Amino acid sequence: MAAPLPPPQPTALTLHQSSKVLEITFDDGRNFRIPFELMRVYSPSAEVQGHGPGQEVLQTGMRNVGIDSIELVGHYAVQPRFSDGHDSGIFTWELLYRLGAQEAEHWARYEERLKKAGLERDLPMSPKGGGGTCGHH
Repeated sequence: MAAPLPPPQPTALTLHQSSKVLEITFDDGRNFRIPFELMRVYSPSAEVQGHGPGQEVLQTGMRNVGIDSIELVGHYAVQPRFSDGHDSGIFTWELLYRLGAQEAEHWARYEERLKKAGLERDLPMSPKGGGGTCGHH
């Protein structure tokens, strides 16, 4: 049996502020343009994901969110600072690859979650961010 292939590594990463997308090219030749909104909605932070299944906080009002800055985390991830102040999500290369490769599925899942919750994509977030109790801001 062959050893498992290492996950694809990025070779280029560009923030496009006017179109609000992160363009990322991987060493397998794939190139993705991931909307900032999609990244913000699927942020891997505890503030968004909660501390366990069923504790996710559905994000709304993020259509026009920007990324003010982005920092490299080791050799495996980036940590963006979004224009709404959210900066606790660390996006691994694997997560960014998955968001890019499965963008349509992620949008469909987000739309379905909004529908089930009776919320609209552009509805402003409540001040408490959905009533989370873990104390993250």
